[in-house]
Amino acid sequence: MPLSLIVLTDFFQAAHRALDYATSLAAPLRARLVLLHVREPGPGQPLPRVTNLSPEAVGLALNCLTQELPVPAAAEIGRGSLPVAAADAVRRHHPAVLVLGRTASALAEELPSIALTLLRAAPCPLLLVPAAPQPVALRRILLAVDGNPFSLGEHAGTARRLFSALQAELTLWHSCASAAADASAVADSVLRTGLTIELPAVHTCCVTAPEPAAAILAALHTGAYDAVALIARPRSFWGQLFHRSVTARVLLASPVPVLVLPAVD
Repeated sequence: MPLSLIVLTDFFQAAHRALDYATSLAAPLRARLVLLHVREPGPGQPLPRVTNLSPEAVGLALNCLTQELPVPAAAEIGRGSLPVAAADAVRRHHPAVLVLGRTASALAEELPSIALTLLRAAPCPLLLVPAAPQPVALRRILLAVDGNPFSLGEHAGTARRLFSALQAELTLWHSCASAAADASAVADSVLRTGLTIELPAVHTCCVTAPEPAAAILAALHTGAYDAVALIARPRSFWGQLFHRSVTARVLLASPVPVLVLPAVD
């Protein structure tokens, strides 16, 4: 079954960047794009709204966008709030990722809560595209892990297929309390998920860092990675993970796209 990528679009600059990036991913993945526009995000969903266009005009604009794309694409206008529309689209299309652009405005501070809402309503891999993504393929990926066992459940196969199609080179990044950390334990925690099967290269990097978020961001700013992947554990993102944590800081400040993989208990 061909992969699909759902791209949330509102015709603003951040959404156009996300669409451009998703289009560049779709070709090597041989994936189909689904452009999802939610006209009324609903209470508590602070995404920009397009209020000066009629539903007919929105539909025409979406159709024009899909026809201009160099990859197979379709457009949909979601009904209801953002989480409701996203959940419905994920249920019907089973996407490899849900793609969202990171705005450069004050609304960027709301990104962690938006990501939390989407993961709750539509649990699937979530790709956040920053304001100025590097114009390169998503291949050299830093996968930040805590060294503890985890499972991606029903998303494991899709994530593995995604990494395999991109011929991803994974670097398993782990922040440890001391230099004596066991790198093999970190690698084993990922190996058990099946993510690294048939990948061309897998490296392990254990660093001693009092502030993991700062250390991850420093690594990303070196230009050595095209993207960073984070594991969102249910007990974490139901709690404080997306408020004052490593994931929230990386989502807001990463210079490269952030892939959030929802784990299961």
